[in-house]
Amino acid sequence: MKKVIVVGGGILGAAITFELAKRGAEVVVIDREDRGQATKAAAGIICPWNSQRRNKKWYVLAREGAKYYPSLVNELHSFNQVNTGYKKVGALSLHSDEAKLEAMKERTLKRKIEAPEIGDINILTSSEAKSLFPLLAPGYSALHISGAARVNGWALRNALIDASQQLGATFIQSTSTLIKEHNTIKGVKLSDNTTIYADEVVIAAGVWANELLEPLQLSFDVKAQKGQILHVKLTDYLCSDWPVVMPPHDQYLLTLENNSIVIGATHENTTELSDTITIAGIKEIIDKALLYAPGLSDAVWSEVKVGFRPFTNDFLPVFGRLKQYAGLTIANGLGASGLTMGPFIGKQLAKFLLGSECEIDFTPYSIDSSIQEL
Repeated sequence: MKKVIVVGGGILGAAITFELAKRGAEVVVIDREDRGQATKAAAGIICPWNSQRRNKKWYVLAREGAKYYPSLVNELHSFNQVNTGYKKVGALSLHSDEAKLEAMKERTLKRKIEAPEIGDINILTSSEAKSLFPLLAPGYSALHISGAARVNGWALRNALIDASQQLGATFIQSTSTLIKEHNTIKGVKLSDNTTIYADEVVIAAGVWANELLEPLQLSFDVKAQKGQILHVKLTDYLCSDWPVVMPPHDQYLLTLENNSIVIGATHENTTELSDTITIAGIKEIIDKALLYAPGLSDAVWSEVKVGFRPFTNDFLPVFGRLKQYAGLTIANGLGASGLTMGPFIGKQLAKFLLGSECEIDFTPYSIDSSIQEL
């Protein structure tokens, strides 16, 4: 039985752990549960198919990630995980320009050939869109995509960890440092000086990855983007089945089961991992939200969450074994697409680590160009 240590318990680390455990590996996942962990703050839209991003390498991961969700959720249900945070509710992509909506529909229809899970694709009038999401402003038509879903990142992460523990995985909350012997990573040392040895160590620590690599005289080129996310409660509506909303900018609206709406998020490039909530950030969120959904003005303030998304230079995830050290694998850089891609990438890495055939070629996502020797 192969033993693997996974450092980082966000959506990616939890997915790797679950996929390894269900394939019979002995797994230990270690997480510090830092403030600002992206997964703990995140609520995501699973709807990559209408994206205008031209990066085909990104789209392959996003498309396969969206496709994988239903089977993953069914698996988690078999472990009595009823709260996975995932629900297929459809999506409304808003615009006031009918020509742009038509172009979006055409692009999405072409992608449906390889992704039938997209479901029905229709352009809705402003009143039709408002009937599905009553808080919307008039004047915005929408592309409705029935196969889209929402996911609560922390609920899914906890479901993955719990299912993994049922399969025998061990979860430890602790700091850790890598144990190196010559050019091989043998395991980790915990904050209480306990040592754990394994055949492989996987670093899925997001924006904190360099804390583990610097003692090896290595630097990983990962940047942090701060996201502030507002949660509000509705008192006059039952909204848990409303579709997610994607206005024509970088914000989103989605509902959760507790009759709340998540409004996010800011995109603040930063070198300081401070999870402070700022007036400027919240004003940006509220101003944009009320422009497209003025009905939110009567919502009740609930909370603000802050998370740090990890990005690479070309905004593309990277993963694979390091050539400098045997026994060490890194997966990082999922950015704002972490909830869409994380479970699928976790599945591929588990298969890779156990010597099974993967569903994608790792070459376009090589870690090599992102690692520098100090």
